[in-house]
Amino acid sequence: MLLQNKVAIVTGGSRGIGYATVQAFLRQGARVALCASRQENADKAVAALKEEFPDADLLGIAPDLADYASVKAAFDKVEKTWGGIDILVNNAGVSDSTPFTAYTEEAFDRVLDLNVKGVYNCARAACDGMIARHSGVILNTSSMVSICGQPGGVAYPTSKFAVNGFTLSLARELGPQGIRVNAVAPGITETDMMRAVPKDVIEPLVAQIPLRRLGQPEDIANAFVFLASDLASYITGVTLSVDGMART
Repeated sequence: MLLQNKVAIVTGGSRGIGYATVQAFLRQGARVALCASRQENADKAVAALKEEFPDADLLGIAPDLADYASVKAAFDKVEKTWGGIDILVNNAGVSDSTPFTAYTEEAFDRVLDLNVKGVYNCARAACDGMIARHSGVILNTSSMVSICGQPGGVAYPTSKFAVNGFTLSLARELGPQGIRVNAVAPGITETDMMRAVPKDVIEPLVAQIPLRRLGQPEDIANAFVFLASDLASYITGVTLSVDGMART
């Protein structure tokens, strides 16, 4: 098992890519603390996962990711329970399609607070223990729009460009402490939100993908497993595109 006895925290872990990542980590032997936006969602996800993995070590937590004190208290609980945090997956985020001229300051801040400040808060809360042990992995969810942008919802690609810069800079700073920092940039992935999009909208998008299919949450989760494992022990500061595209 690639992650045997490793302690992982996965934010946004109650559905979609985050849930698939929790599943993948459990299959590889990790102990996982699943973060959700509300405790009831975390508890529901943990109960479902316990049916699939009855012997798994699982916790459900629901800190306010935009509030450092809330994050630190939740992460301290994980460290007290399992002795440390080996892997952090910053997956929680919110997308947006608001036209630029329709933005309010509050709407723009809402996206940046979760997608950027939340990543900072979680990494900051986890890194002291990692530095003390001279070992750790921090993984961030970026997006294909951090590479190509998107027409509308400028806060979302702005936040993901920021995640890429955060990833690269933190990798350079924490590398000497034995900590690797990488990101995964998913393409169009078949989550619950995407399944609600009409077929006539999806088909032209799929036609532009060389592999001629949408990504599955498991595709992204497998990338996280690889980057979290010792198979990627000499990889840091990378934003890995998992989008079915071919680029030079």
